[in-house]
Amino acid sequence: MPLLQPELWDKIQRFELDDPAAALSFTSRLARENGWSLTFSLRAVAEYKRFIFLLCTTNQPLTPSDEVDQVWHLHLLYTRSYWIDFCQYTLQKVIHHGPTHGDRQERAKFNNWYDQTLKCYAEVFGQLPPPDLWPSPAVRFRPSRFQRVNLSTKWLAPRFSLPWYRK
Repeated sequence: MPLLQPELWDKIQRFELDDPAAALSFTSRLARENGWSLTFSLRAVAEYKRFIFLLCTTNQPLTPSDEVDQVWHLHLLYTRSYWIDFCQYTLQKVIHHGPTHGDRQERAKFNNWYDQTLKCYAEVFGQLPPPDLWPSPAVRFRPSRFQRVNLSTKWLAPRFSLPWYRK
């Protein structure tokens, strides 16, 4: 448990994203939409909560991993849960999600913020973040690392190399 603001950490930990009345739980939807296992999805939610705690207790800008960002994006779609139950009642703080503008200067800024996030994580939680959910900055910001594809309408096959074709 982080030494700073243990009450806030406890409130964030107890916050439930899964609605027991829902036919498809938040974590099941997260797993389905990202092609993750339910176990990985639950771990990503736990890391999302850690990231939000860092945002609430740090005065510097931070950037999530792509996996944590996917949890955040989905949580934002559950508007009452995010804005009212989580931000207003649990955090008692508004946390906005700010996308990048995409230019070289922005890439450098977010790369720096991500590096600071990893350092802050280790400082606050007393351990390095799990690398499968928090890859190195070089991996996190690798060009074209991901492309989201609807697997219900598209087939995927591994890319193979053709000696005469170069992209």
